[in-house]
Amino acid sequence: MADAEKNIYKLMTIMTEAAIENDVLNELVKLGAKGYTSIDARGKGHRGVRNAAWGLSANVRIEVMDTEENVRKMAAAMKERYYRNYAMLIFLHDVEVIPHDDLEGVWE
Repeated sequence: MADAEKNIYKLMTIMTEAAIENDVLNELVKLGAKGYTSIDARGKGHRGVRNAAWGLSANVRIEVMDTEENVRKMAAAMKERYYRNYAMLIFLHDVEVIPHDDLEGVWE
């Protein structure tokens, strides 16, 4: 659960193949994500160099912020569905949100 006094939440970062971006985003919304950020990504890892300009061979970086409970539920579902057959890594981070009136109550 988020620490309401300090505005601490969990941020899930998913690095994965652009070819499955829409499927991942749709599933995250079905799992309760209230919003997400998705951007092209490039880099090098154990699967070689990935370049955002390579169309469906490209990578995307998807981020979702929510309570720890919700983020862990989404992460487990992503791992179960995609890890075996797709290049995907999931990172979980503690983040502190700088309060903004428009965001009040969004993740509660």
